Parts: sequence; structure tokens; C-alpha cells
Amino acid sequence: MRRAGLSLPASGHVLRIIWPFVPVVVALALFSIVSLDLLSAARAFVAGESQWSKGQKNAVLHLLRYGEDRNPADFDAYLAAIAIPLGDHRARLELDRDEPDLERVREGLLAGGNHPEDIPRMVRLYRNFRQIQEVDAAIRVWAAGDQEIAALHEQALALDRLVRQPGCDDDCVAPVLRNIARIDARLTPLERAFSEHLGQASRRVTRLLTNGSAVMATLLLMSAILLTHGPLRRERQLREALAQREEQLQLAVEGSNDGLWDWHLGRGELYFSPRCAQMLGYQADELPHARETVLGLLHPSDLVAFEDKLTRHLRSGEPYDAEFRLRTRAGDYLWVRARGRLVRGAARRRARMAGSLTDISDNKRYERQLFAEKERAQVTLQAIGDAVVTTDVWGRVQSLNPAAEALTGWRDAEAHGLPLSRVCVLRDEDSQAPLPDIVTLALREHWHGQSAQLVQRAASGQPGLVVAVKPSVALIRDRGAQAIGVVVVLHDVSQERAHAARLAYEASHDALTGLVNRAEFERRLGAAITRARTQGTPHTLMYLDLDQFKVVNDTCGHAAGDELIRQMAEIMRSQLRQSDTLARLGGDEFGILLAHCAGADGERVAEALRCAIACFRFAHRQRTFALGVSIGLVTLDRQTGSVAEALSAADAACYMAKEGGRNRVQVYHPLDSVVQARHGEMEWVSRVHAALAAERFCLFAQEIVPVQPGAGPADAGRHVELLLRLVDERGRLVPPMAFVPACERYNLMPMIDRWVVETAFGALAGRQGVAGEDAIATCAINLSGSSLADIHFPEFVREQAQRFGIALDGICFEITETAAIANLAQAGAFIQQLQQLGCCFALDDFGAGMSSFTYLKHLPAAYLKIDGSFVREMLADPVNLVMVEVIQRIGHAMGKKTIAEFVESEAMLERLRELGVDLAQGYHIAPPVPFAPAGPAAGDRPAVALAG
Repeated sequence: MRRAGLSLPASGHVLRIIWPFVPVVVALALFSIVSLDLLSAARAFVAGESQWSKGQKNAVLHLLRYGEDRNPADFDAYLAAIAIPLGDHRARLELDRDEPDLERVREGLLAGGNHPEDIPRMVRLYRNFRQIQEVDAAIRVWAAGDQEIAALHEQALALDRLVRQPGCDDDCVAPVLRNIARIDARLTPLERAFSEHLGQASRRVTRLLTNGSAVMATLLLMSAILLTHGPLRRERQLREALAQREEQLQLAVEGSNDGLWDWHLGRGELYFSPRCAQMLGYQADELPHARETVLGLLHPSDLVAFEDKLTRHLRSGEPYDAEFRLRTRAGDYLWVRARGRLVRGAARRRARMAGSLTDISDNKRYERQLFAEKERAQVTLQAIGDAVVTTDVWGRVQSLNPAAEALTGWRDAEAHGLPLSRVCVLRDEDSQAPLPDIVTLALREHWHGQSAQLVQRAASGQPGLVVAVKPSVALIRDRGAQAIGVVVVLHDVSQERAHAARLAYEASHDALTGLVNRAEFERRLGAAITRARTQGTPHTLMYLDLDQFKVVNDTCGHAAGDELIRQMAEIMRSQLRQSDTLARLGGDEFGILLAHCAGADGERVAEALRCAIACFRFAHRQRTFALGVSIGLVTLDRQTGSVAEALSAADAACYMAKEGGRNRVQVYHPLDSVVQARHGEMEWVSRVHAALAAERFCLFAQEIVPVQPGAGPADAGRHVELLLRLVDERGRLVPPMAFVPACERYNLMPMIDRWVVETAFGALAGRQGVAGEDAIATCAINLSGSSLADIHFPEFVREQAQRFGIALDGICFEITETAAIANLAQAGAFIQQLQQLGCCFALDDFGAGMSSFTYLKHLPAAYLKIDGSFVREMLADPVNLVMVEVIQRIGHAMGKKTIAEFVESEAMLERLRELGVDLAQGYHIAPPVPFAPAGPAAGDRPAVALAG
């Protein structure tokens, strides 16, 4: 009944709002209907005009065909086609009447091909909108067209009469046909004008209808705004007031974060507020209002405590305040705190109990986290390796961790409450004076970390060991940033110091012998050189290299070699003073620095060392070995250069001692030419490495031309020999004889040979497109004797050839006769491997050795290069001339071609031609020219490795 009473005012309110819109909507609907009717009528007239035009055109076509063919069927077709315009003509004449016969109009428009549903719209448009300019103009065009149609029909009847007359030929009907064509020509623009006027009328009507619709929509919108403004304003005010009240109530409820419950003891009903349901994940009406609901959600472990609390409250009035867990809808458990009070009714009977339910899950979680953090801190404190002592602001010990107990000798329970100064005493490491109270310093923020010593005392007061520690202090603050205690951490640094000392010793000493290593020796040597320069005090430097050590190492193994090195170190140490420095520089090499020792005394000590080592016998598994030592000795004085120069000089002297027969002492003299030469060779080692790294090596090429017809390559190409050059630091060319001996002595030639092969192949790859006389048919590359012993060199040649796409049948390797004869079997196998790849060989400097002819048949070389010393002097020395002739004859007898070097004149060339030498080379033929300049070679050649 209440809802029915409220519905009537609501309905009246709705009617008051919507009734003004009714006439506007009706007017808009009528306007839309009229608009659609007018547009449909205009469309119908356009379609009728199309039928009218089509009928007129077909009528003319059939008349013209009838005049030509005299076929009565064409005239019948004309009559059927002209019926459309004539039907429209009859309808128009009837519509022009004041009271038209609509049935006759309908018949005429139907005859004109118009759709029956469009005829009423066409009549309304014709009768009601005749006053519109465009419609009136279209009707006038229609009337003019009807006149032409009438004229056309008269000409058609005349044509029919002429055709039916006997004897009427084409000339007889020609005038009529021309009249028909002229009428058709006049009708075409009329049809176009009719369509144009109708289109203008349609567009005008469309604009009028669009504007009218916009005006009507605007009026409707304005009416809606005016009529709904007041009610909407009042409704908004009411809604805002209601929302404000609801927000205040919601904030009050949410601010408490509590749910409410009400338990009716008599009926057993238990009411839950929506907040209670929300806390448990339920909707407001999902929880059954019964005491069993709580019992069903209660955690089993909390059931006894819950019942006990409730019973004591109901019986004795003890305040009801319980904490328990309730199962949520998701299956988890929520900690809640329930507080309530019993309400008594009449006669003090228990009527109901009401209270609140608070979510305390966060508090419980914080309690667990706090307990876990405390437990973690305790465990961490117990496990930490540093001694940790906590005190209050008065310096009384609160706790000791196990490390602190071990360090101080006090138990945690014994030290609790005692002053920190009693538990442990910190003393300055240098002065041994007791440090000030560190707790007081920390509280005054005057503490700065420093090294100290902890005097360890046991609980009984007996002094213990002194341990080096590094103390650090931090304040314990409360939330207000007030200091409530101090943490003292004592880090034991005794082991670290021992470890640092051990590392320092290992960094400066040899692990095998205990002697100082190269780095420490060079540091002491540098200090000695500095003292020699500044104070003028001479010192002696010795470089020692054990002789025959490799025999022991290879025969008995590395373990025996290590033992030999240890025993040698003890022998040498026994011959030196305490102030002298003995170092192992690497392998079986040692260095000795005799401080404040002049040259003669140094030589005496060196000789004593040599004798002691020579007298020593090393025994290992029934084998006995005698060893020697080569010693290079250098005096350090004011003229001594850097450490590297001093070591280099000593090394050069040691090398001379080895070359001089081993087991001897060689004193370095700066003016000694032999020592200087060896020293220079050692300097060339570093210079060669630097030149390879900086890519300052380059290749020159010198022509080798045929002396006899047909002695050159089979294809018309050049035969060149590649010559190695080095560009020094100043950009000057250095000939090979300046650095090659040092490279051969220190085994650098295999590395250089590989560089030459790689660079030459790269340059040849860049010249592959060259044809004719500039093409290179044979390229000769010199190889050292060291490369002959490299079993991997043939494979390296094959890889480089594949990499650069070089055909190896155009490569000729030149090896010296001396290197080949030194290891004949190895050289022969080497030549055969490269010959299988397509390379050919030449024996360079042939004839210089005494056994050349004996071993020649064992070396499958294609060319013999006559030693240049014979060629250069053959015109002046008959013996040299005979040697050249003999080499040429033997070479031809063995099927080898001969090449003469150092051809320096035309007379020399002519004499070689007479002797039958095949090829010639020299400055008279052509000087060497650059072939592969310094820098990257052709192709993307990587940098050559400097090791090995």
C-alpha cells in the first residue's frame, strides 16, 4: 500500500516532465513523413521521366526503321513505345483540371510505366507543390515535350499513310523521316531539362527538409533543457545530500574497522553486520544468523578457549575479550578479537549479548615477524665471527656473543651488568697505553675507528693472550633517535695480518726454492743501482744459467729437476753473505746481487760459486750427474743504466760464457766487441717483436730473368724473389743481415717465415687480376733452416693458400744449401710434403758448402742458385769461373735449372750466357722494388702473433 501511494506522485511527476515533448515529437514525425513523401515523389517523377525518354527514343527508332524497311511490325512496335509518353500526356492534361479524375490520372501514369505505389505521391507533388519554381519549370518542360510528342505522332501517322500508298518509294517518305529526326533532336534537350529541374527541386526539398529537421531538433532539445533543468537540479541536490549522509555513515563504520554482532540468547539468533561478513570474505546476507555459524568457522584449536571465555562471562560476568581464528571464504584463517557484554531484560534475566569483532590479523603477523626478526638477530649474533658486545648507555655489559666470550674469556651470564672496562681492556697498539672509555666516546660522537690491542682476561682476573683487534662502535637508538645502548664489535685481525704477511712473502719469493723471485730481485737491483749512482758504492750483478740441467730434467723427470733446483739453491746460498741477494729468475736461471762488492771481489765469489757447483754431484735412482754453471758478471757503478739494461748486459755475458765452452765466468766489458755483438743481438729480439707488432716489416721483389731462350716460366709471366726488409723506428729500411742473425740465434725465424708467407700470399691474391707481362708466374720465398724443422709449416702453407685462393704451383721456396745439408732427411721430407701441394724448391747459396755435390742428388730441388761469391768474382778469378761452370753442368746433368746471383754488369751477363746458365738475378738486371709495403697486407690479414 505504501509503494502504491508512492507510485502515483511518481507517475504524475513523469507526465509533467514528458507532456511538452509530445507535440514536438509528433510535429517532428509529421515533418519527417512529409519529407520522405516529397523525396519519394521526386524520385518517382525521375523514374517516370526515364520511362518517358526510353519510350520516346524507342518510338523514333522504330519509326525510322519502319520508313526504311516498310515492316508493319516496326510500326506496331512504335505504337507500343509511344503509348508511354502519350499515357503521361493524358495524365498531365487531367491533372491540370480544377477537379481532375484521379482514376484517369492513374490510368495515364500506369500507361507511362510508373509504379502503382508511386502514383499517389506523384499526384500530391503535382497538385500541392506546383507553385515551387523548379517543379513548375519541370511541368512546363513536360508540356513542351508533350507537344513534340504530338507532332511526332502526327508524322508517324503520315508516314504510315505514305508507306501504305502503292508506288511510294524512299524519296516519297524522306521528308517525313527528316521531320521525325528533327523532332527527336528537339526532344533530347527537353528530356535533359526535365531531369535537371526535377534534380534542382529534389535538392531544394532536401535542403528545406534538412534545415527543418535541424530546427525541429533544436526546438526539441531546448524544450528538454528548459523543462528538465528544474527537476534535475532538485534531484541533484537531494542526491548530493543523500550521498553525503551515506558517506558520513560509511566513514564512521569503516573508521572503527569493527564488525558488530548481536546474539539473542532466547531464540539463539546471532546477527552479523555487513562488516563481519566482509572481513570473512562473504556477502552481507551469506552468513546464517545462528550461533552455529561461529562454531562452524572457528579454528579447532581455539574452540576450548572460546567456550571457556564465553562461559565465564555468562556465569560470573568476567569481561568478554577473546582472540581466536575464523575460517574465511577462501579457506584461510583470520585472527579476530571479540569483545561483548551481556544485556539483561526484565527480572534480570539474560536476554541478549552484543559486541564487536575486530580484525587483528596484521597485529598477529607483526608479532610473528617481530619474533622471527628477534630470533634471526639472536642466531646471527651467535653465528657471527667477530666479537660483539652490547652495553647500555652507562657502559654496563648487556650481552656477549660466543666470539666475544672466546675473545674475552668471560661467559655471557658472568659479564652481564659489569663495566665494559672490566670485561676487556683495549690498549693502543704502538704505545700500549689504555684507550679511553669507548662507550663514552661513542655517546659523545667522538669515536674514530683505530687499531688497538685487546688484552684478554679470563673471568678469574688472570691475564690472557694479547690479540690484535680492530674495534668499531655504533649507537643503538630508539624511535626518537635517542641513544639507548652501544654495540662494540671487535674484529680479530691477527689472522689477516699473518695472511697478508704470507701473501707478501709469496709475492716476492719463489715457491720451489724459497729464494726471492724476479720481481723482488729487480726491485732490489733497482735500489742497488740507485745507491751506486748517488753514493758511488759499487755492487756486483751475476746472471747464472745451469749447464746440463735439461739432461737431468728430461732423463729423470720434473720432480728430479725440482729437487736439483732446490739443492743448487742451497749450495749457492752457502757461498754467499747474509747481505747478498740470491734469486731464482726462472727455470734454471738465477740472479745474484752482491751488495758493496767491487769487480775483483765479485769475480772471486763467482769463481767460488762455479767451483762449488762443478764439484757437486746429483744422485737420483742409481744415477749420478755432474753439472756446471755459466755465469755472466756485471759491475754496477755510476755509469750503470736501468735495471733492464743491467740484466740484459749480464744475460749477454752469460750467453758468451755458454758459447765460450760453458762452466765458466764471463765478465761484461762495455767495449768488448763480442759481448757488444751478443748484446746487440739480444736488443734486436725486442726490436723484431716490436716491428712485428707495429707491422713495420715489408717485402721487396727482385726480378729473375732468363738468360737462355726458353729458360723462363712456361707461361709468359715474371719470376721474382721476395726479399725481407724492416722499417726501423725512424722510417729507415734495415737490411736483413742486420737482424736475421739475432732472429736465427733466438729462434724467431719461424715466426718471421710465417709472416712472409702470409703477407706474400695476400699480396699475390691482390695481383691475381693482372695479366700479360706484369703477371707473376713464379714467386720465390726464402725459408730459414728453423722452418725446415717445423712439422706444422706445410699445413700452414696449405691453409694460407686456401684462405687467399693462391695456386701453389707458382710458389718456389728457397732454402740454403747449409740448412738443407744440416739435416738432410728432414729437409728431403719437408721438400716432398710441399711439392705434393704443388710448390717447387731452389737451393740457395749453392757451392758454398764442401759437400754440395755429394748431397745434391738427395734434395729434389728444381733450381740451383749459384753462390753469389762465385758469380761476383768470376771474371777476375778463373777458379770462381770454373766453379760456376761446374755447378751449371752438374745442375743440367741432374735436370735442374741454374740461377746466377749478383749479376752486376753486361759482361758478366754475357759470360753467364756463354756458360749456359739458365737464369740471372742482380742489380744489373733489376734492383729490388717494393712488393708488399709495411702495414696490413692484401686481404684482411690479422696481426701476426708474437709468441713462439
